Amino acid sequence: MPVPITPTRVRSSRLLGFLTVAAAFSVANLYYAQPLAEAIARDLRTTAGGVSSALVGAQLGYAAGMLLLVPLGDVRERRSTLATTAFAAAIALLAFASAPSVPLLAAASVLVGLGASVTQMILPFAVGLGEPEQRGKIVGTVMGGVLAGILLSRTVSGAFGSLVGWRAVFVAAAVAMAALGCVLRLVLPLSPPTTSLPYRALLRTLAEIVRREPVLRRRALVGALGFASFSIFWSTIAFHLAASPIHGGSGLAGMLGILGLTGMIVAPIVGRLAMRVRPAHINRAAMFVIVLAFVVFGLFSDSLIAIVVGVVLLDAGAQASQLANQTVVFGLAPAERSRINAIYMVAYFLGGALGTAIAAQAWQHSGWSAVCIAGGLSALAALLPLRGQ
Repeated sequence: MPVPITPTRVRSSRLLGFLTVAAAFSVANLYYAQPLAEAIARDLRTTAGGVSSALVGAQLGYAAGMLLLVPLGDVRERRSTLATTAFAAAIALLAFASAPSVPLLAAASVLVGLGASVTQMILPFAVGLGEPEQRGKIVGTVMGGVLAGILLSRTVSGAFGSLVGWRAVFVAAAVAMAALGCVLRLVLPLSPPTTSLPYRALLRTLAEIVRREPVLRRRALVGALGFASFSIFWSTIAFHLAASPIHGGSGLAGMLGILGLTGMIVAPIVGRLAMRVRPAHINRAAMFVIVLAFVVFGLFSDSLIAIVVGVVLLDAGAQASQLANQTVVFGLAPAERSRINAIYMVAYFLGGALGTAIAAQAWQHSGWSAVCIAGGLSALAALLPLRGQ
């Protein structure tokens, strides 16, 4: 019989480890398509701009899930909510795998994004297991799992997709999410809601929280611009590899994802550091690292070694900034943690969607140099909300 959550339960490394794995599988759904973009475009006979609608759709769906589904964690029993959302994600992935045209692919992509919002339900669930002084450690641990999911999604989908086709990747992902939904229901302890507000009233409080929390507004803008830079690179790298003298494809684009190990190493370190060092300092350093990555991408565009170096810098910078932001926002109002996370992540993925859209147009009209300029400028813009902090 499952037992209600108590703070001491975070001491169970097995439970925290399972939540970390669950976050990895859930977030992976958002990134399977990135190294497969060129293969999807070929199969559906469309352009980089056409296939970007699928990538943007997933990010917009994820943002909508943040807004409409993640706040349920404050008013509903969380274990059941997590399991139900995981099952819905499995259905959405099957729809994506069977889409016969770009419009239907884009629609299925939005549903995939909605289902992937279970990732951001897991994070506040895990934070709620621990004492306040454990917050940085828990965020760092779970985000390490999120980074592992991003890593595995790109690497596995690129390699697997090059062998059996991109559709098989999403069928396998659907099976994984259905299995995850079953395990979530069986393994997690009961997690009662923190408020009795009706759902509509709960959503109305989101605007109140945004008005009340200037720190949240600034951190959301920093996160959005940082993720825009990240998305600008990953949504176009498969096209660049295929067109450049490197002559790579989906498999090579996916293999670059393994360099996300850098982010996995950075995540727990930054999670602890952000409780001791002013997080704004971490953000600034991280954004300069991202700018440096795009300088490397632009100056040495035909060198695979340079792209590898740039990916290491990009992933380290993006994840360091994200960890600093989340450590700050999770400390603002514990009773509103799910809603605060929802607000932050809505802004974050809207930034990613904007970055993907900009990248597609930059690539289609001006090529790789324009992509690198856009990515660097987005990271520099993220420094503006940090002034005075």
